[in-house]
Amino acid sequence: MTNQLVSETVWKELERELFAVLGMVTAKGESRTIGVVYIVQDKKIYVLTGADTWKARHIQGNPNVSLTVPIPKLIPFLPWIKIPAATISFSGKANLVEAEKVDKEILHQLMRGQEEDLENLRSLSVIEIDPIGEFVTYGVGISLMTMRKPEKARGRAPVA
Repeated sequence: MTNQLVSETVWKELERELFAVLGMVTAKGESRTIGVVYIVQDKKIYVLTGADTWKARHIQGNPNVSLTVPIPKLIPFLPWIKIPAATISFSGKANLVEAEKVDKEILHQLMRGQEEDLENLRSLSVIEIDPIGEFVTYGVGISLMTMRKPEKARGRAPVA
């Protein structure tokens, strides 16, 4: 049985984290993934990248992406015991935007106060990801003991 989550629960988890694995497709149709640092604003995900990176080129060629956010799990006072991370995964449509054209608050969060360097800013782009469909989760909104039972640890929630 899949755990039916409320989308707000998943959005709150996404807002707490900052690292994700971005999946995309190359011009040859090959899948690629890369680790990224992201922020959440108005139910969209934003990632900073160089304007001429292969990430930017792949997204320009094919805006269909996936994102998986690992959520570390630990047992208090027993950190040496290994526990699989909880995860949130979803599909989305990505849009590449010149950094200079992005909302100032988003840019400030992504660049952590270094957005005043105009020369650097001109070489950057922001990937705006609009999630679509459903969030697919593992271990979100449940206890560590419940995570031991995959049928109870899996969850889904609408993106909206």
